[in-house]
Amino acid sequence: MIRYVTRRLLLLIPTLFFVALITFALAHAAPGSPFDKNPDRPLPQETIERLERLYGVDRPLPEQFVLYIGNLLRFDLGSSLVKDRSVADIIGSQFPVSAQLGLQALLLALAVALPLGVISALRHNSALDYGSMAFATLGTTIPSFVIAIFAIYLFAVNLKLVPIVGWGTPKHMLLPTIILSLGAMAFLTRITRASVLEAIGQDHVRTARGKGLSEQTVIVVHVLKNAMIPIATIVGPATAGLITGSFIIETIFNVPGLGREFVLSIARRDYPLIMGVYLLYAFLIAVANLTVDILYGLLDPRIRVS
Repeated sequence: MIRYVTRRLLLLIPTLFFVALITFALAHAAPGSPFDKNPDRPLPQETIERLERLYGVDRPLPEQFVLYIGNLLRFDLGSSLVKDRSVADIIGSQFPVSAQLGLQALLLALAVALPLGVISALRHNSALDYGSMAFATLGTTIPSFVIAIFAIYLFAVNLKLVPIVGWGTPKHMLLPTIILSLGAMAFLTRITRASVLEAIGQDHVRTARGKGLSEQTVIVVHVLKNAMIPIATIVGPATAGLITGSFIIETIFNVPGLGREFVLSIARRDYPLIMGVYLLYAFLIAVANLTVDILYGLLDPRIRVS
């Protein structure tokens, strides 16, 4: 297991390198200058050229990329071209907000989806089963920004139960957390139901029931343990996805997280910040996938041996 984990961690190096290469090329492919912030009142061309020389943006792209990788090897993400702050400082101050929002959404999604999926499978073809599948279908098909607009109109504008924008208090966190969790909640409900239904039909479950074991023991010991393997496949990427994929929700609710800052950095062509955020998110997704693979071995000894 240690050799396997070490090998996977070493694979992160070429993975992050190619992520940096592709992100660098795409970021610099956008037309315009990061110093031309206001198209209606642009800076003089001489000023823009002087700023580009100062930050090295006027150099050939291969040279810029080599310099960036050299700084990255020293754990230097550079400085923002728009803000007078380092990229590491911006990430350190705003990523905790995105992480908190994502983890809250994940815990809410798991707290609802796992029991709902298990109960739906155990009461197959009942009214509860049909209702949970209707919720799962709607939750995976309706975009989060559409739900966010209706939720703001209903709960914030009409009923005035929660604030429209902001962060820091439970009332501010309520709507963003619920809306961000709905997609993962719906998908996890479907996966949990399907996994439990498949596990119930296995031979070892019928054998356990034939031995006279109680239904609770059969479900907890023999069904849920095997049903957890496909669910774990989804939970790992879902965790990274909720933490890194809250761009729209943070923008709509004006949450001061890294997702909203990332959207603004793209509009401003803030190359160092774009690169830093992309690399952070790629690292988180890779670690989430590695964690899932390790959980496989813990849940199923056959996978651990292989």
